Amino acid sequence: MGKPWVLGLTGGIGSGKSAAADAFAELGVATVDADHAARWVVEPGRPALSKIVDRFGKGILLEDGQLNRAALRERVFAEPEQRQWLEELLHPLIRDEIQQFLAAAQSPYTILVSPLLIESGQYKTVERVLVVDVPTELQLARALQRDQVPEAQLRAIMQLQLERDERLKYADDVLCNTGDKAALYEKVGRLHEYYLSLKGGQV
Repeated sequence: MGKPWVLGLTGGIGSGKSAAADAFAELGVATVDADHAARWVVEPGRPALSKIVDRFGKGILLEDGQLNRAALRERVFAEPEQRQWLEELLHPLIRDEIQQFLAAAQSPYTILVSPLLIESGQYKTVERVLVVDVPTELQLARALQRDQVPEAQLRAIMQLQLERDERLKYADDVLCNTGDKAALYEKVGRLHEYYLSLKGGQV
């Protein structure tokens, strides 16, 4: 079997990206999540974590030595130059982690799940883009229910993501996720059959 082609899967916060990725994974598709890679690169003992501590102090750690993500998020949201520093540190490390995973994948195609697939330019590294789409108010309601964070913080995260209409311009395929889990799995199953028929992600 040749090298698998890569599908980029994205969508706004609360759209159901992870649920869609899980559905593909159950069908045997290798998936890697950029958010998970972002966690791996700041595990205790990894060089990135010590650099973050050097910059922000030991108060940025939890008692067990893990990164306090909530504290770091507050700092970088409040100070754009800190966010830029953090992105410049982490993005190359995350990219390397993802590439290692994709290089080892054994399925006919693989999936890169990334909330900022388009904003970060990662979409240029994949053969095809699937956008999981829901109306903005449903997106907000789902994310509020799931994350239990203040609405203002969620809206701040959404501000960093592309507007819904803008994101859809980059889509080769759109998965409308306004229904229940069964409906989502049915749509993923149909897309999977279609993707298996593609060579290199192209029609």
